Amino acid sequence: MTAGSSVHQRDWLGQNKHAHRLAGASVEAALRWRLGRSGRLQLFVGCTLLLPILLAVAFPALLAYFDPLANVGPQLAPPGPRHPFGTDDLGRDVFSAVVTGAKSSLLVGAGTAAISISLGLLIGLTAGYFGGIVDDGLMRLTELIIVLPRFFVALLVVTLFGASLFNVCLVLGLTGWPGLARIVRLEALSYREREHVMAAIALGCSHLAIIWRHILPFARRPILAVAAPIVTSAILTEAGLSYLGLADPNWISWGKLIQNGQTFFSHGWWLSLFPGLALVLTCIGVALVLDAVQRE
Repeated sequence: MTAGSSVHQRDWLGQNKHAHRLAGASVEAALRWRLGRSGRLQLFVGCTLLLPILLAVAFPALLAYFDPLANVGPQLAPPGPRHPFGTDDLGRDVFSAVVTGAKSSLLVGAGTAAISISLGLLIGLTAGYFGGIVDDGLMRLTELIIVLPRFFVALLVVTLFGASLFNVCLVLGLTGWPGLARIVRLEALSYREREHVMAAIALGCSHLAIIWRHILPFARRPILAVAAPIVTSAILTEAGLSYLGLADPNWISWGKLIQNGQTFFSHGWWLSLFPGLALVLTCIGVALVLDAVQRE
């Protein structure tokens, strides 16, 4: 092989590698653009689904034209201009009841998420950072909570201590943190050996300061990944308890509205359809929004 051909071959290889790098960069840029566009579309759809629910919680009097407990129309009237979701067997406006029931569902979802995320972060960060006996003990506790049937535990607690929203949020929150704790523990195990964490330890920073400043900020994605199942599961569990007649009697719940409509389903299909549709759309909206925020 001559020197000229060798130089020509090296030039060709260099150009080929450069072309591959450019092609790879363009593909990566296109993929990121597509994912970003998909995430923005997903966020828009999720916000669109949740906006009426949030308005119902923030301004119930603005949307609910009638008292949900008052007889304001004929019995079992189908959906129409005066009553968009129809009326029930007592002549009460179903639309006003669905609007009022949004508050209890979102309160349970938000309260459960707050308790579960707080416990999951505390236990996961503690187990992953300290390791050893602390890690083993907390992970055995996590495994114990995982095997508990959440719905039946909630059913037992509500039966024994009363069907209040506080009791439902408390029992669902105390049993909903293991998944987040295990994910956060893995993040803490990964980051505690990083150079910036070792440097903070060498400088004499306290354990709490190291966890707060150098490990916790990296747990944002795991939190968002697990938050959607926590919130949607809490909303559905509360609806299931309400459907069984174990809801707080002081609150209107979508599950209770669905249960009330089952008796008159053949004559009033709208009694169960609209509360069930609100429940499904709320869960889908929460999942879409949290998943889109996680992608950012």
